[in-house]
Amino acid sequence: MSERHRRPYDDVLQMVGWTPLVRLNRVTDGCRTPVYGKAEFMNPGGSVKDRIGLAMIEAAEAEGRLHPGGVVVEGTSGNTGLALALAAAIKGYRCIFTMPDKMSHEKVKLLRAFGAEVVITPTAVPPDHPENYVMKAKAIAAETPGAVLANQFYNPANPEAHYRTTGPELWEQSDGRISHFFAGAGTGGTITGTGRFLKEKSPGVRVIGVDPEGSLIGPYFQTGEKVEGHPYKVEGLGNDKIPGTLDLDVVDDYVTVSDRDAFLMARRLTREEGLFVGGSSGLIVHAAVALARELDDPDAFVVAVLCDWGEHYLSKAFDDDWMRENGFLPRPHRQSVSELLRRKDGGSGLITVPPDTTVRMALSTITAYDIGQLPVVRDGECVGSLAESDLMARVIDEPGILEGPVSAVMDAPYPTLDAHMEADEVRRLLQRGNAACVVRDGTSLVGIVTRYDLVRALTGAAV
Repeated sequence: MSERHRRPYDDVLQMVGWTPLVRLNRVTDGCRTPVYGKAEFMNPGGSVKDRIGLAMIEAAEAEGRLHPGGVVVEGTSGNTGLALALAAAIKGYRCIFTMPDKMSHEKVKLLRAFGAEVVITPTAVPPDHPENYVMKAKAIAAETPGAVLANQFYNPANPEAHYRTTGPELWEQSDGRISHFFAGAGTGGTITGTGRFLKEKSPGVRVIGVDPEGSLIGPYFQTGEKVEGHPYKVEGLGNDKIPGTLDLDVVDDYVTVSDRDAFLMARRLTREEGLFVGGSSGLIVHAAVALARELDDPDAFVVAVLCDWGEHYLSKAFDDDWMRENGFLPRPHRQSVSELLRRKDGGSGLITVPPDTTVRMALSTITAYDIGQLPVVRDGECVGSLAESDLMARVIDEPGILEGPVSAVMDAPYPTLDAHMEADEVRRLLQRGNAACVVRDGTSLVGIVTRYDLVRALTGAAV
């Protein structure tokens, strides 16, 4: 290990594997059991799938199925596609990938950056539907000359790659002390191959699968029955079927974790540990930390796979708006119009006059209540407005209007807002040249918010 990176490599494929093992500190919240992360995001393609991309291509070459100038086809959540594209770039193969539409835009752009063709398919279809991303990949491979299907869900080269690399690395990096291994199963290759090697070295090692809520793998492990799954947001883990590369005999237990817990832990790993990882890593670490806390054993050695690089999820797990829209973060409190209205000092409610009120009476009302804006209301609707300064200037110029109705001199009505609306809407309307807004609660006009009121609120003063 000390010789790692001390010599130049012949190509990028030689950089796959021997990823670091790093202790997690702050996200364990003080539990005594040590928890380590296997930093698979430090592979050149940014994920654990780099290990199987090259392995599956080399297996197809060795079997005589893939020839120079051939095409590699696969249904992928993104990371396997990138691993295959990376290997294909060195070996000169063309790539076509199918991908469910729930995957992040970053993954699609990454695949296309490597020259791959990407076909987007709907997520919410049964596994045997022609538009399911795996079925679509099979159809494309069958109809494309010189194409091979990587077939990661059933390809024995997948778990074999982890048996040959990930398992031995963990055994050496832990000095044979590893006691618990946590991994998810999208295809099952990581947990099967790694777990198989570790159990050969020490049958007492506990191999624990982690599933997102909605996947059927965890429930199937616990009950032996295939339940109806439902959609979930975490990418790359879980499945709506049992993959052929998954050997559940290697697994000792299975736990499920919610999308919310997965994404929040991914954000904690980034902000508290400096490990920029995706939601699948958060899912696995959440489960590993929960068990570590339960074990309370400083002699245990818990390892969680950190599957991929967080930059793939900037538009999802690391986007506060996306997290709030999906209910994973609380929405910040936004002041309502009614709350803004309640903050006004004292007051006597909404003061209005009807259109047939004389200008003299309107001025008297303005003076008596010390207000600058007076709505003119008829049948519960604001039909006009009077501004103190403008009305007084008009009277000085034309004293004769004092005995006339305000309908003859009133300005345009103030816009009306519902009390439940966000207070930001008041600012938007007042920025458009309106001097005030009247507020409606149900069928009644209940108040007025002026520019003065809004400025007082923005500066933190009592309105």
